[in-house]
Amino acid sequence: MISLQNITVTQFRNYLYNSFTFNERIIGIYGNNGTGKTNLLDAIHYLCFTKSYFSKPDTQSTFQQLKGFRIEGSFTKHEESRNVICILRENNRKELQINDEVYKKFSSHIGQYPVVFVAPDDIQLITEGSEARRNFIDTILSQLFPDYLQYLIAYRKILDQRNSLLKTAAERNYLDETLMSILDDQLIASGNEIFDYRKTFMASFIPLIIKEYQHITNDDDAISIEYISPLQQKAFTEILSENKQKDLYLQRTSSGIHKDDIEIQMHQLPFKTMASQGQRKSLLFALKLAEYSYLKSKKGFAPLLLLDDVFEKLDAQRMFNLMHRVCVTENGQVFITDTHQERLSGTFKSLNIPYQLIGL
Repeated sequence: MISLQNITVTQFRNYLYNSFTFNERIIGIYGNNGTGKTNLLDAIHYLCFTKSYFSKPDTQSTFQQLKGFRIEGSFTKHEESRNVICILRENNRKELQINDEVYKKFSSHIGQYPVVFVAPDDIQLITEGSEARRNFIDTILSQLFPDYLQYLIAYRKILDQRNSLLKTAAERNYLDETLMSILDDQLIASGNEIFDYRKTFMASFIPLIIKEYQHITNDDDAISIEYISPLQQKAFTEILSENKQKDLYLQRTSSGIHKDDIEIQMHQLPFKTMASQGQRKSLLFALKLAEYSYLKSKKGFAPLLLLDDVFEKLDAQRMFNLMHRVCVTENGQVFITDTHQERLSGTFKSLNIPYQLIGL
């Protein structure tokens, strides 16, 4: 099991300086909107994942436009204590330390303290385009397989270089064929590895999503989920070759694993257009609980679970079922935010579990 014992935030978001100690497995954080509940969870995410959950530039996370921030936390993992520090220097250079040793590569830290975050805006996993769902897959796999993260970093870098070359070719009316061939070979090598990881992962992950959805709703609602990738139909080499002229016209790489998606249907129609608000929310929690279960099964211990403002998302019975699952059935550390102290404490009391409340 991993747990966070304490955290100190300096010049981070709305915190000039504040320190929190966590002495229970279940921690409820309450306060009015704007008091910093989400910011505290995001500080925890920084320590686990080296960046904000909300894809904000680091410079936007400083207190009232001051320069730099510091987040420090003490973790216990397999009964061993470690101190993690994330610093944004005044020159906007970010630094990550563990037990006073500076990481040379942030990617080396990813997966050491696995974390699952559930936030209100996560509904975009259901309602928006494919990028959010790809990022969701990448977040899970990056916490499990260091090689996958390296392939992903390489692919994104090469893709940017290829797109830049296509743009330059359009501006100059000349394509450096030799450089294009080199970039294609590199893109194909990384892309094929990423595709293999995703294909294997989704084969076992999709049944988990369906199972979690059934537990939440007591119905499967005729939901089907499928992993979609251009590489399922053709070799990446063939895809790039066939789309070369199209790519030159568009000045970007139009097909590849950066177009992968998860197709979700209900009664053989698009889920996001057919589903009710309750069904969408249920599927969102099913996706996140499947992520939690998968990480736990592969890591051998439960990840940290950060639940931000989830009480408004489900009806009372489904909310109780969710809380029972994550707080009682599972044994990982859970952080839950809410605007109502009474609702938090009442829920924990009804579950008959030890808990800690923190007011902001």
